[in-house]
Amino acid sequence: MNEGLERLTTAAGNRLTVLYDGGCPVCRREINHYRRLDSAGRVYWQDVAHQPQVLNGTGITPKQALAYFRVVEPDGRVVGGAHAFARLWQRLPGYRWLGAISRYSGLVWPMEVVYRLVAAWRFRRRAGCATCA
Repeated sequence: MNEGLERLTTAAGNRLTVLYDGGCPVCRREINHYRRLDSAGRVYWQDVAHQPQVLNGTGITPKQALAYFRVVEPDGRVVGGAHAFARLWQRLPGYRWLGAISRYSGLVWPMEVVYRLVAAWRFRRRAGCATCA
């Protein structure tokens, strides 16, 4: 594990770290919904739009983090896209069933195709973002 990921996992404790785009109204609304559900504190939330320095030394650029949803597992493994959503959902009440079904049934692969299309469209709409340059 590299130095940046080790720093993130240490700060997160034994929790999943979510790297999200807090500058995107759609992303922010979705993450705020998930945060309200995370009353047990199972997730460590990192807004990379407003705090890109959390990515220092991770091997993930701000542009990559803003373009594609990622989570960092407690062991330092980085997971992205629909697979990342499945891992997040498995930790949230009301979504655990969806996380398990999508992750273990093979449903995550078609979800990934759709997610990539939506993520590319959303990121193009953020063309004026200074962090994305």
